[in-house]
Amino acid sequence: MGVIDTNKWLEDHFYDPSSICEHFKTSFDEEEAQNIYQYLMRFGMYKPSRRSKQTFEKMKELETWSKIDQFFKKYKKKWNGPDVPVYLFPFQTSWRAEDNKSGVSFPNQLFLFIGEVTDDKELEALFIHEYHHVCRIHYQKKAIEDYTLLDSMIMEGLAELAVKENCGEAYNASWCSIYDKDTIKRFWDKELKDYLDVKKTEEKHDQLLYGYGRYPRMIGYNSGFYLVNNYHSKKKIAEKMHFTMKSEVFL
Repeated sequence: MGVIDTNKWLEDHFYDPSSICEHFKTSFDEEEAQNIYQYLMRFGMYKPSRRSKQTFEKMKELETWSKIDQFFKKYKKKWNGPDVPVYLFPFQTSWRAEDNKSGVSFPNQLFLFIGEVTDDKELEALFIHEYHHVCRIHYQKKAIEDYTLLDSMIMEGLAELAVKENCGEAYNASWCSIYDKDTIKRFWDKELKDYLDVKKTEEKHDQLLYGYGRYPRMIGYNSGFYLVNNYHSKKKIAEKMHFTMKSEVFL
């Protein structure tokens, strides 16, 4: 598996991304490619435009496919990770103004959406974060629909700990440091601690994880990183343990 030659698909069908998504109908168990495209856009997949075409050309110029493939081989070996397909597409530049890359992970595949990223460490950090999810899901042997809010928080925190350990703290996601310890503790006592068992399929899960509505932005992500980082600073988690440790350990 590894990195798929999506650059060839983009050459042929750049302005018709739904037809590109025909390739994913089996893995998503979805009959309509347009539905898959709409879903992937929620995570940052490009919209056809002159600007996104420029991003695609820049990805080719920077040999992005080859670089990601090198990261895949490195971390698959290092983490004894699963052999999944990795799909690269241009990032949706209007999606979140402060970002230039994103991704989404599944047990059986991985999507990366990349803007004009010239720093290879940035690319590596993105790959580490998303492939770390794939590996933890693989080793946890737990159905995605059974994941709780705590599971999701710890998964995000561990992925960013791996980024910190392999690329350096400078490459951690911005949400890792947007709240101080006192703010996290106040929110934990007021909101989070009573909803840790909320399932991924429940609305409250995403509200608290992402910070939707009245909740602080990315508060669940940030709190997850705080829990993991705090634990690691005291007990030094070996990287190979990232994937098998139960979420409750970090409480």
